Amino acid sequence: MAERLSTGDIAPEFTLQDSAGNAVSLADYRGQNVVVYFYPAASTPGCTKEACDFRDNLASLKGAGYAVLGVSPDPLPKLVKFAENEQLNFPLLSDEDHAVAEAYAAWGEKKNYGKVYEGLIRSTIVVDPAGKVALAQYNVRATGHVAKLRRDLGLDN
Repeated sequence: MAERLSTGDIAPEFTLQDSAGNAVSLADYRGQNVVVYFYPAASTPGCTKEACDFRDNLASLKGAGYAVLGVSPDPLPKLVKFAENEQLNFPLLSDEDHAVAEAYAAWGEKKNYGKVYEGLIRSTIVVDPAGKVALAQYNVRATGHVAKLRRDLGLDN
């Protein structure tokens, strides 16, 4: 597993398919801030809550100069359904082989009800206009995460 990213690290480049079938690259966002958040599974309660929170805050995040990309190991058909059902207004990217999650240290050992397994670690990485990590948060909570992120970025009034 890759070492966790820290402020100032160069963000790993990636290109993934979005729920609309388009190739989306981190390089497409050069020159602006981008929130890359990793979530375990579309249409699950926590991931739905987190995605809807980003959806509901997208206008203010965009107004502050931040784009949002959601990344999960889900296949494209599942992302299409999730985006439609929840009326998500930002790209959802499919990382089925979890290579991007691994590069961002968002894939690793998890524990759930006493079982240890490999999986996606709910994480958020903010990449600055130069392609460097501005903020890296791992093991974030789905509930209240966007509000905490806004505070951490100094976006709350």
